[in-house]
Amino acid sequence: MLILVTYDVVTKTAAGRKRLRKVAKECENYGVRVQNSVFECVVDATQFKQLKLRLVDLIDENEDSLRFYQLGNNYKSKVEHIGAKETIEVEDVLIL
Repeated sequence: MLILVTYDVVTKTAAGRKRLRKVAKECENYGVRVQNSVFECVVDATQFKQLKLRLVDLIDENEDSLRFYQLGNNYKSKVEHIGAKETIEVEDVLIL
């Protein structure tokens, strides 16, 4: 299923900037960055639960926020891209 993960981490302090880097790194382990604080992740139910738990452990719930959008397995008809940034097929193999 496709999960859209968005986050907002307060970066006024060094600790906040560190949290932001950790949140981004964890999201990179599961998916592809499509905008600054937005990741598309193709995961199963277990992976989604693991990702969610890890991110909740990383953020400061008094300052930061997370949003998860579950687009399901038939997501291709639900996602539309317009603009300059190249569209990424999240299920394709990435070669770095």
